[in-house]
Amino acid sequence: MISDFINLDRSLNEPMYSQIYLELKKAIENGNINADEKIPSVRKLSADLEVSKTTVETAYNLLCAEGYVINKPQKGFFVEKGLYIEKSEASHKADNQSEKPVYEYDFSGKGIDSECSNIREWRKYVKDILNREYLLNTYSENQGEEELRKAIAKYAFTTRGVNTTPERIIIGSGTQTLLAILCGLLGKGKKVAIEKNTFPQAEQVFRVMNYKVMYTEADSKGITPESLDRIMPDVLFLNPNHNRTNGVGLSATRKVLLINGAKKNKCLIVEDDYNGELRYNTHSMMSMQSMSDGEHVYIGSFSKILLPSVRISYMVLPPKLTEEYKKNRENYNQTTSKIEQLALAEYIKAGKLEKHLRKSRRYYKTKSERMRECLSRYFDDFTLNETSMYFELRTNISIEELKSNGIKPMTTSADGALRLNFSQISIEKAEMKNSRVTDPAECF
Repeated sequence: MISDFINLDRSLNEPMYSQIYLELKKAIENGNINADEKIPSVRKLSADLEVSKTTVETAYNLLCAEGYVINKPQKGFFVEKGLYIEKSEASHKADNQSEKPVYEYDFSGKGIDSECSNIREWRKYVKDILNREYLLNTYSENQGEEELRKAIAKYAFTTRGVNTTPERIIIGSGTQTLLAILCGLLGKGKKVAIEKNTFPQAEQVFRVMNYKVMYTEADSKGITPESLDRIMPDVLFLNPNHNRTNGVGLSATRKVLLINGAKKNKCLIVEDDYNGELRYNTHSMMSMQSMSDGEHVYIGSFSKILLPSVRISYMVLPPKLTEEYKKNRENYNQTTSKIEQLALAEYIKAGKLEKHLRKSRRYYKTKSERMRECLSRYFDDFTLNETSMYFELRTNISIEELKSNGIKPMTTSADGALRLNFSQISIEKAEMKNSRVTDPAECF
């Protein structure tokens, strides 16, 4: 509503009509009110602003006199054409620089392939919740909708062996949100051990919460148990599905050693099980949370399994931290849409998510094989990070050169390896057919 941006300061000596006139004039010049757009009637604006009709009429007459608006009999007041003041060349240049370029081959991993989304089915469940008006007239539960927590408890046990009850699950709009809650429960001044260059967003949360971040050592099998003895952390944050040394996940033996090392050092493990259920080349492994009898924290999400735009993650707390959370539960606002929470609960209960998961595994397996076949034509040394869905390879070409050829990579690792994430790119483009780069060897 136009009246929303008209700020009247009744403490000023400047007349009300003059303030209204200046606010409308500025809005027209800035393009916030378009040419030929009808502005509110005198009666409507006077009611919205709680001023007399004479005050509004005076402001409108000034705008008419200066050619900003025109009074059309029996129709109302309309903005004249040609009044929008063009931005300076410098402003246009800044706007153009902020526009995101479009790449023919996007390996950044910022989305998923449309062939691997289930939007049509998902839309049905969202629509069904929208039709239940009685559910939407209240705020979401602080901890997350109970129906969703019940559904997740069963789903997480079935797919990852996670040992939990709905009471121990917290819903949030992403891992960072949940980590902030966790840090609040653990208290200040903690020391956290994390593998270097694996999850900068998690590091950011820990640093903001004044945690001391220490980096673990890793060998070909992942984080070494000796790291815990050296660092003696309060918290060990890890992704058991990814080893930055060679891209493979932690073996069962290494998991047991880390769990025992954490117990010896009285350290809490925070397991970021990103896409843990989305294994397609190897058999799914049990979560560390299930192996430790539920004594550690587990974090899961649905961004790559369902839709990246549906920001729903969940955290499973051990019993002791659950009791601590309950003490201040009412002070935590829920950050995830109630509509999407309820829709996801129904989607899971109907078995749609597990069905979609099976389909996704088959699809990503085919896509990874196609990518591997393409890369093997030009490279001898590359590895696949299965759950994160990217290949890591070595090349001397810069990211800028790749981008100039219409190829956007995911990122480069700390040691300079190039990462190509195939979650978003189609199978056909995974082969780089019809690329502006006639020979991929010229590019990499």
